[in-house]
Amino acid sequence: MSERLSVGDVAPDFTLPDADGNEVALKDLRGKNVIVYFYPAAMTPGCTKQACDFRDSLDSLQAAGYAVLGISPDKPAKLAKFRERDGVTFPLLSDPDKQVLTAYGAFGEKTMYGKKVTGVIRSTFVVDPEGKVSVAQYNVKATGHVAKLRRDLGL
Repeated sequence: MSERLSVGDVAPDFTLPDADGNEVALKDLRGKNVIVYFYPAAMTPGCTKQACDFRDSLDSLQAAGYAVLGISPDKPAKLAKFRERDGVTFPLLSDPDKQVLTAYGAFGEKTMYGKKVTGVIRSTFVVDPEGKVSVAQYNVKATGHVAKLRRDLGL
C-alpha cells in the first residue's frame, strides 16, 4: 500500500506519455492549477462517465484557471481509442508500471464488490501553481464526482 497524499504535500512530479505517445510533464504546468485524476480503466462504464463529466466541464474549469489530466494504467493506443470514441478533449496519460499511481497513493488495496483487491483507487488531486496538493480525494465515485469537485472548488 502506498502512502496517501495530504493537502500541503508537494505533488510528486511525473512525465508520462499521452494517447499519442507525447510526453506530458506536471512541471511544465507550474503556474496553473492542475486537476490530476486517476481512474482504473479506459472505456469502462464508470471511467467513461467520469471522463465525459470532466470533458463537459472542461471549458468552465479552464476559464477558472484549471487544467485537467486523466491517468490510468492503460497503454497509449487504448487511451487514443477512448479519446476518439468519447470525444475526450484533455490529456489522458498512460502509467502502465503504476509508478505515478503509487506515488499519489492511488494504487493499492481497495474493496470491490465486497472483496479486498489490489488495484487503482479512483482518486482526484488538485495541484496548485506552486506544485503543492490543495485537494486530495480518495475513493471518489465516478458518477457525480466532477460536480462535487466543482462545488468543493467554489466553481
